[in-house]
Amino acid sequence: AEEPPTIKELEATLTNPKCPIGKRMDAVFYLKYHGGEEAIKSLSKGLVSDSVLLNHEICYVMGQMQDPKALPILNKVLDDEKEHAVVRHEAAEALGAIGLEESLERLEKHATSKVTEIAETCVLAIDTIKFKLAEKKRKEKINNSEAKKKEDNEKKKYLSVDPAPPSRNKATTEQLTQTLTNTSKSLFERYRAMFALRDMGTKEAVEGLAKAFDDKSPVVRHEIAYVMGQMRNPQSIPHLRKVLENNSEHAMVRHEAAEALGSISTAEAVGILEGYKNDKQRIVSESCKVALDIADDWTDSPNAGTD
Repeated sequence: AEEPPTIKELEATLTNPKCPIGKRMDAVFYLKYHGGEEAIKSLSKGLVSDSVLLNHEICYVMGQMQDPKALPILNKVLDDEKEHAVVRHEAAEALGAIGLEESLERLEKHATSKVTEIAETCVLAIDTIKFKLAEKKRKEKINNSEAKKKEDNEKKKYLSVDPAPPSRNKATTEQLTQTLTNTSKSLFERYRAMFALRDMGTKEAVEGLAKAFDDKSPVVRHEIAYVMGQMRNPQSIPHLRKVLENNSEHAMVRHEAAEALGSISTAEAVGILEGYKNDKQRIVSESCKVALDIADDWTDSPNAGTD
């Protein structure tokens, strides 16, 4: 078996603008698997790229690694008014994923940003961190080892660190859809319903999620596309297609729809992506190219089509 690439080799790929975007994105994920301070340093060197897609993915991965050593890098991205809003949004979400109390003050400062994507993401990240801190306190109080075991054994269906935990109450698809689409509720509550629908994984859950594509917030719409990609349910293809085909849709939503189609990776999904790999919006065209690479990987793998 060939040796997996070293951190230095991955950094060389990541920081090479002549390298195809798919390869550079792969390097980001390999660095995530390496983990640790060296990998975080290499990832931060990739942030000088002029690709919004790549920079936002680096911030996403830093959040997923949940390593506090990434905080200074993410803080700098969030504070940088010249940085693209999609990248700053991802940095704020990553601070929520890492979940430390020390991030609250900075997030509160940016929660009043004039840039909606950033303000909404910061509000959500604040609620997420407060929830995580409260949970930690609550768990410290549970000395009963049985109860603790039961909690630890609640298996997560997806390995991602989500912007909000799925709601645990036994709500129906309809109730969760109502919560998701109720704009008078907090983003945190609505996201909890969104992730609970994702975990249900049914056709009805897909249709419930799709209703939120009408939401006025691009942050909500992009997260819907993201969870559809995690679910890999072909039922969502017509909804994702509609998003990708809409040129007036926010680029961050179209990009997420493209990546979701790549994860679903049926012939129909691949056909849609082929049509947009030269899209005028660079984040969309790059996402289609990356998604086509992902689809290619899924179909080449021995477990293609199975979960």
